[in-house]
Amino acid sequence: MTVSSQNPPPAGWPENPFAGRGHGIVHIGIGAFHRAHQAVYTQQAMLAAGGDWRIIGVSPRSTDIADQLNAQGGAYCVVVRNPVGDECQTVHAISHVIAAARDGDAVLAALCDPATRIVTLTVTEKAYGIDRQTMTVAQDHAAIAHDLANPQHPTGVLGLLTEALRRRRDAGVAPFTCLCCDNLPENGVVLRAGVVDFARHVDPAFADWIDQNVHFPSSMVDRITPASTAHTYETVRTMTGHDDACAVETEPFSQWVIEDDFPTGRPAWEQAGVLMVDDVRPFEHMKLRMLNGSHSLIAYLGQLAGFKYVRDVMGDDDCAKLVHAHMRAAAQTLVPVAALDFASYADDLVARFQNPAIAHETRQIAMDGTEKLPQRLLHPAQDALNDGKDIGTYAIAVAFWMAYVHKMVAQGKGSDISDPRQAEIMTALTGQSTAQDIYNALSYLPGLFPLALTSSPVWAQAVTVRLNRILTQSALDAVKVELS
Repeated sequence: MTVSSQNPPPAGWPENPFAGRGHGIVHIGIGAFHRAHQAVYTQQAMLAAGGDWRIIGVSPRSTDIADQLNAQGGAYCVVVRNPVGDECQTVHAISHVIAAARDGDAVLAALCDPATRIVTLTVTEKAYGIDRQTMTVAQDHAAIAHDLANPQHPTGVLGLLTEALRRRRDAGVAPFTCLCCDNLPENGVVLRAGVVDFARHVDPAFADWIDQNVHFPSSMVDRITPASTAHTYETVRTMTGHDDACAVETEPFSQWVIEDDFPTGRPAWEQAGVLMVDDVRPFEHMKLRMLNGSHSLIAYLGQLAGFKYVRDVMGDDDCAKLVHAHMRAAAQTLVPVAALDFASYADDLVARFQNPAIAHETRQIAMDGTEKLPQRLLHPAQDALNDGKDIGTYAIAVAFWMAYVHKMVAQGKGSDISDPRQAEIMTALTGQSTAQDIYNALSYLPGLFPLALTSSPVWAQAVTVRLNRILTQSALDAVKVELS
């Protein structure tokens, strides 16, 4: 057992129930979502069944969060915003945090430690540098380019995983299991493809070893976690009597579905409410299309109509009806599964989005649109089109995105679009003003829209008619017409 070194929690904090316990997980991407989700489940699993499963966190870029969490002994508070009142929980599952930008050698040491049996990740899709069209590494991605040139001194996600696995193999240490917890369809499959392809550029024989020996289970995660604010920190101070620079807030609902494929062991996550299954895909398709697709619709509608929070959009009766209609349309593209009730899931989503205690900004959800649109809206729209089903809510959701990025560019705020293809979007939209020209400019961004959509006159008309209505009237007028 390797016991993780750490500071004790500050005076006045609850006693650490895991003092002296060893770590078993390294988590890359120690942001608010991980702290409100996977770390909470892992704490509950250890409380229920024991085990040396504490988490060593890795902050890929920020040094502040590492310093702040380490000063608190890895402890922090999770505020659960209930409509009937707040709850506050102290989490001790994180042993300590390494700032990768400051101490890359320590990251590799943690990854190579035989005690590390699982590496979990929440770094967002763009950090991986994987082209999902080809399922290969994007060699023009900054971290990929650096790590391919310096494979023994990596800074990016795929480089770190590959080098750590190489060192473990050479030392005769069993490989860790790689568990992607980012919001990607078949995220384990995607991560496997990225690591194997990265390794193939460095050592083809080693790439084959990874493909044969390393496990990459897929997972589906769900918990709305808004950015922490002064109100978050004040709530913790009021409820606990102490300050917490690392506090996060979240909703009561939480879900984690994991493909049960961990040859070197795992926490008793099922005792914490995790669904351990043979196939994650039905669950993730339901979430991506019904929840995340609706979230994107809400985000761009909200940004255009001046609604700051998701709850504000859902407080408008017409907007709420449109969102519910989209959930029903998305459900029609899903394969029925006995364990899943799509209608009840939609009702639960509406209630979650309407939670008055959750301040989830539409601006936050609107980030990285070109990364999110394909799996959330475009692929299900293609399925609906192919099956002769109604595509109206997909068309208006995409039209809202187009109107949003056009508005930003037209107002001289194109540089404020938070998207990995920001420069391409700005170039494509410069000088465009009509719905048809905007549609053409964005639809033909390379690799974004499926050919089945760009070649369909039915789809093109459905989007441009709605986009023109948004541009010449308003987003809310477009919603009213859609419901009529």
